[in-house]
Amino acid sequence: MHWEIRGLEKLSFRERQAVMLKEGGRSSEDISKILNLSVSSVSTLLARAKTKGYQIVGIIPDSELGLGYSQAEDIQEDE
Repeated sequence: MHWEIRGLEKLSFRERQAVMLKEGGRSSEDISKILNLSVSSVSTLLARAKTKGYQIVGIIPDSELGLGYSQAEDIQEDE
């Protein structure tokens, strides 16, 4: 499984940086040091980003679901 962050295009550059770091497991304190901002500024960036509606989505390949078929087989059956 891998993760995608959807809706990043809605965010400002700084919001995007803060979200990527936060979703990568960094604390607000770490983010503030990395971006050279106060912790309260980081909190504001993350709060604004949330209101803009980005989403974390887990993508699970068919092979990990153990369904015994692939999307290629689905396409052939539909034709």
